[in-house]
Amino acid sequence: MKMEKINSGKLKAAGYDSKSGILRVELEGGTVLEYSGIGGENWRKLSSSGSAWSYYRDNIEEEYSSRKVSGKPSSGKNPLDDLFAAKDGD
Repeated sequence: MKMEKINSGKLKAAGYDSKSGILRVELEGGTVLEYSGIGGENWRKLSSSGSAWSYYRDNIEEEYSSRKVSGKPSSGKNPLDDLFAAKDGD
């Protein structure tokens, strides 16, 4: 899917597959989200909007569920490990 750069708020890029109705957005920080069931009209309005971030938040983020495709890799460490780790001598 071809991504188009969009610099509006936290929205950095977006792409759309008209055959599957999938919209992919890249947010500030590298998180990439995918939305399914998006109509071509929503894509047209998002990609041509002077305020794409507002359009995205009002008409896509709040109306459709997403799945995270990629993002900043985690360290693999659970942040609670330090809190609940066994201490020497326990």
